[in-house]
Amino acid sequence: MVVRHHQIDFASGALVFPGGRVEASDLVLAGGDAHGAFRIAAIRETWEECGVLLAAPGAAPAAEGDFAAMLAARGLQPDQDALAHFAHWITPVAVPKRFDTHFFLAAAPADQDAVHDGGEAVDSVWIRPLDALAEAEAGTKKIVFPTRMNLNKLARSTSVAEAFAAARARPVVTVQPIQRDAPEGRYLRIPIEADYGGEEFLAGDPPSM
Repeated sequence: MVVRHHQIDFASGALVFPGGRVEASDLVLAGGDAHGAFRIAAIRETWEECGVLLAAPGAAPAAEGDFAAMLAARGLQPDQDALAHFAHWITPVAVPKRFDTHFFLAAAPADQDAVHDGGEAVDSVWIRPLDALAEAEAGTKKIVFPTRMNLNKLARSTSVAEAFAAARARPVVTVQPIQRDAPEGRYLRIPIEADYGGEEFLAGDPPSM
């Protein structure tokens, strides 16, 4: 996981998974497949933010950008098969800044070291889901609601193989939380079918989610 720069609008200073937005070149590298573009974006952003490259030998479609140029120079293509679709979250309607985010699982290549980019990500750490959640509970790490929920789901698995098997065995249900304010804080209601162990949770983070 990486720590976002404190001057970034969304989740500043929070412990998050590497990620970002889909770019036009991602769609090209995905051969025009819209869902594949999310996978390419996940691979590219992981490479950009922490230097981990999920790629395989082969020729990728010609596209613009540093990532495409790097792949072409090395005779590589993004390894979409290395990813398992894990979750899909959309910000609540009431939130001014909207996100439509897909989460993927990937096993870290054994021969690569992860190093944060020093720009958007100012720190990085390999951490077990349960340990990340414990640090958030103790107040030593900031973790926003969707990240916390996905860490909770990941924590059910005791190995990478088990996490992959679980992700591939169940369909991804889109989560778009519905907000409810109460004296004790802001609650978010999500579909029970999304398999997060409940339908309504105390958010525990600012309204920007």
